[in-house]
Amino acid sequence: MNFSNFKRVVVLAPHTDDGEFGCGATIAKLVESGAEVYYVAFSACEQSVLPQFPKDILISEVKSATKKIDIKSTNLILHNYEVRTFNFHRQEILENLIQLRTSIKPDLIFMPALSDIHQDHHTVAQEGLRAFKFTNILCYEVPWNNLSFNTTCFSVLSESHIQKKIDALSEYKSQAHRSYANEEFIRSLARVRGVQVNEKYAEVFDVLRLVF
Repeated sequence: MNFSNFKRVVVLAPHTDDGEFGCGATIAKLVESGAEVYYVAFSACEQSVLPQFPKDILISEVKSATKKIDIKSTNLILHNYEVRTFNFHRQEILENLIQLRTSIKPDLIFMPALSDIHQDHHTVAQEGLRAFKFTNILCYEVPWNNLSFNTTCFSVLSESHIQKKIDALSEYKSQAHRSYANEEFIRSLARVRGVQVNEKYAEVFDVLRLVF
């Protein structure tokens, strides 16, 4: 697949930072190739922020992080759904997505896998499929939430793409305590996926829909 063919891309991130973890390096690659990339976060997880940080810290962090992977500030869309309650707001989320479909007319969607076990990720994936059922959809990998994952599409990455992903995720100071929020893990996973296709680095996706 030639990623440079995609010109209008939407990244669906249930929570701020999901998009960077799942496809941050590929986002950088797409922007580099001339794509217009939109990043949509549905929650800043105020209920889950550690007490030593301001409750709204993830809003400023996602703004800084997406800038590191070259997403325009005008292309960052933030919603305010409460974490772990998305299943109670399915219709509202679907309407948000349909509005995006109408206004942006994307030719590629990145979103969590339908098999993702986090309830918010699962809801965004299900409603994303409903809203964009006629659009190319690639599901990104979130290993700590994926009991299984179909590695059916690989994005080959350069050192600069991986470094941008690392730089972006380093902006999330409030999430640094998580076991996967570190350069060692990010590089290791990218190396594993790269080895699978005889390259140095890659990110992997489950092809949900591919129209050509």
